[in-house]
Amino acid sequence: MQKIVNVLALASFVVSGAVIGTGAYVYLNKDAIIENVTEKALGSLGSLGGLGGAVGGGALPLGTNDLAPIAPQASGLPVPNSPF
Repeated sequence: MQKIVNVLALASFVVSGAVIGTGAYVYLNKDAIIENVTEKALGSLGSLGGLGGAVGGGALPLGTNDLAPIAPQASGLPVPNSPF
């Protein structure tokens, strides 16, 4: 039983050391990490071709009203009392 407790204590020590070591590394290198992430984010924006990229589907030409209602004849659904 004592051997199991010793193994668990050693494992706990190793995990605690890893957490403290990782925290210290991130704290000491936070400026370089932030700069690296910022460069990668800005670099990926350049490859999108601007802010008008097709995020959710097919791209529409600039200025196209993508919220325009669809005429009932185009959708094929019958709409009662419709002016279309």
